[in-house]
Formats: sequence, C-alpha cells, structure tokens
Amino acid sequence: MKACRVVIADDHAMLRRGICQVIETQEGVSVVGEVGDGIELLNLLSTQPADLVILDISMPKMSGIEAAKKIRATYPGIKILFLSMHKRNEYLYHAFSAGANGYLLKEDTDTEILTAMDTILEGKAFLSSIFTKDMPDILTDMVKNGSSFPGGTLSPREEEVLTLLAEGKSNKKIADILCISTRTVEHHRASIMKRLDLRTLADLIKYAIRHGYTSDE
Repeated sequence: MKACRVVIADDHAMLRRGICQVIETQEGVSVVGEVGDGIELLNLLSTQPADLVILDISMPKMSGIEAAKKIRATYPGIKILFLSMHKRNEYLYHAFSAGANGYLLKEDTDTEILTAMDTILEGKAFLSSIFTKDMPDILTDMVKNGSSFPGGTLSPREEEVLTLLAEGKSNKKIADILCISTRTVEHHRASIMKRLDLRTLADLIKYAIRHGYTSDE
C-alpha cells in the first residue's frame, strides 16, 4: 500500500480505535487525526494535511455527506472513503455525488478496509462486495450527467429523519440524536411529507417500511 496520512471521522470512539489498530499495521500508513463529527473534521483538515479521509455518513452536527462536499471543494486531492451501515442504493448515490472515492459497509471493515484503502489510493473506485461490480461506473455516469437517483427524492438528512421517525422516535429525541433543533426536525418532517405526498405520520411510517428505511439500523 502507498504511504498515506489518514484521518478518521466517526462518532463512535471504539470504532475509530479499531480502525486505527487495523490500518496502522501497514508500513507507511499513519493516522494523523480522529474526530467525532463533520465540523471537527473540517477544522482538523484546515491545519492537518491528509491523503485519505475515512468518514461515517451519519454523524452529529454535520453529516458525512455535507462534510465530503466541503472537503472535495476545498481539498480536491484528498481521497474520501465512506464507512456506513446503510445498504440502500440512494446512500451510494449521495456518497458519490458528494465526491466519494469509495463506500465500505461497517460490517466489512475488518475484512475489506485495507483493500478499500489500497484501491482508492491507486485511483480506482471501491464498493463493498455486496454491491454489484459495475455500480461505481453507473453512479459515476449519473453524477457526471447530473441525473437524480430513481426514487431518491430525499436529502441524506431527510432520510436520517425519516428512518428515526419510522423507529417511533419523537421530534425532540431525533433533535438530540442529530444535534439539531426541534424546529429543524419539524421542518424536515414537513418537507418529507410534502415531497412524498404523505398526509399523516402513519402514511410516513408505512412508506419508510415499504421502502426499506427501517432495515438500515
């Protein structure tokens, strides 16, 4: 593997530590920073050079998707590997639209993270083996052409809110989990229902179950 400086962004400290232990076995690879949210990540990168960022999609204060967009705009040379529990294709599209070079499922971290890093550092796209081999090319073409993902009408944050609502969590609890205000949660909830043409919370929950949002957690 090429020598590289790695920053890890995930709100679970134990997961960050586990990743460090795996990748630091590689000669020339060093973890130069660990952070717990997107804002901390951007602050760190403003002072600490890095070659590769490994980040979670769902983080408090600023999501991984939003952080990746800012990284790609400000530091175009940094490689971005998303680490996520989400298997829905919409998340893949959002990740690659934000400038990702790879998408690794958390369940595959132990077995595939070194391969993912090596692939990305060689300038190629990487996806966990559960996804089809030609998916990176499909996603790249869609992003390049400005196409929207079929059925992907919600933003990453709206999808997070939808998932939590479907789990029965209150607006206040969702606000606490995502580190946003209750009013912002209410705004997202109203936006989701308007976009999906839903009228009641029961309709929203049925939609979430039917489209697999509750299976990602």
